[in-house]
Amino acid sequence: MSPHGIASEGRAEGISAYMATAELPHGDSAGTFLGHPKGLFVLFFAEMWERFSYYGMRALLIFYLTKHWLFDDSQAGVIYGAYTALVYITPVLGGYLADKYLGQRKAVTYGAVLLTFGHLLMGFEGNGGQDAASLNIFWLALAFIIVGSGFLKANISVIVGQLYPRTDVRRDGAYTIFYMGINLGAALGSLLCGYLGETYGWSYGFGAAGVGMLLGLVVFVLFKPLLLGRGEPPAILTKGREWGLYVVGLAAVVACWWMVQNQSVVGTLLGLAGAILVAYVLFTAVVKLEPHDRDRIFAAMFLILGSILFWALFEQAGSSLNLYTDRHVDRGGVPASVFQSINAIYIVLLAPLFAGLWTWLGRRGLEPSAPAKFGLALMQLGAGFLVLVAGAATGDMTPVLFIFLIYLLHTTGELCLSPVGLSAMNRLAPAHMASIIMGTWFFASATGNFVAGLIAAATGSEAASGEGAGKEVVLGVYSQIGWIAIAVGVGVLVVSPLIKKLMHLDTLADDTSVAEGVDEAYPVAARPAE
Repeated sequence: MSPHGIASEGRAEGISAYMATAELPHGDSAGTFLGHPKGLFVLFFAEMWERFSYYGMRALLIFYLTKHWLFDDSQAGVIYGAYTALVYITPVLGGYLADKYLGQRKAVTYGAVLLTFGHLLMGFEGNGGQDAASLNIFWLALAFIIVGSGFLKANISVIVGQLYPRTDVRRDGAYTIFYMGINLGAALGSLLCGYLGETYGWSYGFGAAGVGMLLGLVVFVLFKPLLLGRGEPPAILTKGREWGLYVVGLAAVVACWWMVQNQSVVGTLLGLAGAILVAYVLFTAVVKLEPHDRDRIFAAMFLILGSILFWALFEQAGSSLNLYTDRHVDRGGVPASVFQSINAIYIVLLAPLFAGLWTWLGRRGLEPSAPAKFGLALMQLGAGFLVLVAGAATGDMTPVLFIFLIYLLHTTGELCLSPVGLSAMNRLAPAHMASIIMGTWFFASATGNFVAGLIAAATGSEAASGEGAGKEVVLGVYSQIGWIAIAVGVGVLVVSPLIKKLMHLDTLADDTSVAEGVDEAYPVAARPAE
């Protein structure tokens, strides 16, 4: 890298710090809606359509693998786990490139383009079976979706945080509203794409997902002015470097096309990359940050590591729990994939209640800390599995009521962890580390998703011996992981006061300083009005 490139990196970090922490610009002229910047709702709708496409495809994926491509349950579980893990690994790359060079807005736009192409490719189903040519198109479609998610996921969440000062009491509420957009899209996608795919054909379900992603891209591009200049790249980003970064994205597509076919490589990558990433974050915290910021990074890492167990168990929903619903639940002829919408519907209904609850408790000094909420989340997650096990004992076919109950408990647990975690990552990280910490949060989700695939594969390999034996094995696993989740949740609650101390919330302040050189690097036209 040339000396000019090194200087550019420094300026990009300064601009990122300025953009992520400055007071909300032209609040009066831009206006608000429901007490929040209008830009939040642009991000809400863009993410809603992106989640429509992702979860619409995800609802069908395990059935597509087992019923169309004829993979057995064990193979399908591993492929599903590797794919979803890669979806959460790539935000590390996307977050890094956005932080250093591209800016969050361009990264989100590029990611949306890749996602649209990938989802439309999923519509080419071929003849099924193990046809090599058609399978290669399928692997390529997954690769485009993986890399597109990497550019979009972490960065669109960061833009949400950039709309608010770090101490703004609206932040948790904003992320919960944003999370409603995620789950409104997920609910609609699972219902529509799942129904079309299982009733009329795979290409109809996946095609609908592609159209949804295209709508998300259109919303984000058309309403860019309402983002108030947040997430823009520095003026020093040249066209040559920008297109070079897009080529890097295409190279990543090729790499993911190979890795999703070689799932064991994904596990090795998770281990090595995870160790390097954690070491880098901790080294930066110890060597480069002042004591309170260092402690906040330690607290963030505790939350990140705790989330791995949550996602490893929660993500049984799309694999083993989806197959269990298909085979062992009295669902009255409703396609099993449609039940993937239950979690998202619950979130749409319950998220406003949780947002209001946290605000009401916060004003009275009674709100649980973020670590305490994580402990509560794990306990509810475990309780959900135990409720399903109890319901399965009532007869040969599990009453559908217990599917609604497990998703209810998993949803309330998710609302205690996921939007709270998103907000905590953005609050605890120094501005120049915002995207890398958010990327690390998604990396923990990747690890959890990969472990989830291994759990599903283990239950699937046993299920091959017969449906009855398979049901008992799945329920045995669910009973075990349910009790483990409850025990770990209690432990997290016990240590939560210590983790809260590391967060130093009493000294958390907004950084309104502008890095030296920002004026010449950040164009006046894009900079917030003073």
